[in-house]
Amino acid sequence: MAAKSANLYARIEPDVKEQAEEILATLGIPASNAINMFYKQIILNRGLPFEVKIPTARPVDISRMNAETLDMELEKGYADMQAGHTKSATQVFADIRRDYNV
Repeated sequence: MAAKSANLYARIEPDVKEQAEEILATLGIPASNAINMFYKQIILNRGLPFEVKIPTARPVDISRMNAETLDMELEKGYADMQAGHTKSATQVFADIRRDYNV
């Protein structure tokens, strides 16, 4: 194993750093180890180890909706269900596994 002697300096948003380090601390992983793992994944994948793209649709954030908008979204979902636009839980989880490589 090579000695760890190279330094990396990066400027990131303080809240992003804090949130990430809280999660890493819960996992028992020092930030330097996480960064080293990230770099190794870049090497193994010959690029970023995740997809970088602008999503085509944004998830609905119900915490920002007023009652009227929430009712409209619920009615759209109910209408989809009535029209047969549904998937089984098995299919939904299969789609998630496929889309997110899990």
